[in-house]
Order: sequence, then C-alpha cells, then structure tokens
Amino acid sequence: MINIGIVDDHAIVRSGLRQFFAEHVDLRVAGEAANGREAIDLVRQHPIDVLVMDLSMPGQSGLDAMAMLRAKAPDMGILILSGYPEEHYAINLIRQGASGYLNKECDPAEIVEAIRTIAQGRRYLTPAVAELLAQQLHRKDDAPPHEQLSEREFQVFLKLARGETAGDVAKSLSLSVKTVSTYRTRLMEKMGLGSNSDLTYYALKNRLID
Repeated sequence: MINIGIVDDHAIVRSGLRQFFAEHVDLRVAGEAANGREAIDLVRQHPIDVLVMDLSMPGQSGLDAMAMLRAKAPDMGILILSGYPEEHYAINLIRQGASGYLNKECDPAEIVEAIRTIAQGRRYLTPAVAELLAQQLHRKDDAPPHEQLSEREFQVFLKLARGETAGDVAKSLSLSVKTVSTYRTRLMEKMGLGSNSDLTYYALKNRLID
C-alpha cells in the first residue's frame, strides 16, 4: 500500500484526486494540505510515501516548502503536479529534490504511474522533462539566466517578481532582510537585470508567474 499526501490550495482538486486514487487498491490517501506550511505539518504527523504537491499556493508555496520537506522526510517521494509547463520549473525542482514533475493537463493514469514509480525509490521523468535535462547537459553556458540561479536565489527571485518586499520575503523564508538584499544583488548580477520591475517583466515573459 502506497501512502499519499495531497497538497493543493483548491479543495476541488484535492477531492478529485482523492476520489481518483480511491479507485486503485494499492493507493491510500493519508492526508491533505492546502499550502506548503500545512504540507510540512502533514509530513510530520503521517507516514507518507509520496507527496503529490502543487507549486503555486497562497502563503507558503510548494517551492518554498521543498527544502524543509526534504529535511523532514528525506526518503519520501515528491511528485510536483503543476499548472505550469515542464520547461518553466521542472529542471529547477528536480535539482532541488523533486522526484517527478507533471503538468495538470496530463492523463490521470500518468499520475498513478508516476506515484508507483516514485514509491519504488525512482525518479519519474516524462519524455519532455528527460529532453529538458539532456538539453541542459549540452548547453550549460547558454541556459536561460533563471536556470543558473541557486535554489534560494530562485525562490527570492520569484517572490520579488510577484511584488513582495524584501521584508515580506525575509519573513516567509525565515531570513534577515540583509540576507534577502544580498540574494537580490547576486541574482540581479547573474540575470543582468537592474530593478524589481525588470524581474517581474522577465518572470512574466518566461511564464514563471501568472
């Protein structure tokens, strides 16, 4: 029996996934959460084999929760089920420890296949994600600027691009404002950008935010 945690801010999505998983004898939903912070509590309270998690959620996003989830449950599989296309987030998330990445437009049967693969301790890579990984190996130097950011720089970049202040970012990531400012300076240099509005424009143009 594979114990699953569902993390999505939309109750209708959680309910639909729960009903769908109930049709499979080897899958059991151990609990649900509506954001990253609740996901951390869920993992603390229940033995979970595979966490099926959305990326974009109010409060603490899936991206923000990733490092803490990995620290709390290093052996747990994390399947990202996101509305964003693979090319925008998959590589960054797999680098940060996600076990697989699926777009919400995928065939539901593929979610089950991914969960079963991940529960065996393997990664689940769709052909699209495998191709992106292969491309990245071949073009390290001309990868898009945001793919050259560290995990933490990428988190700070997305928050600033969404219009959060350095104070907001510091609070949500448990950092000092000074540290956030250092990350901001570093990521601006790496990306060749000069202001927060440049960050927002870049993120919108590359469909990293809505």
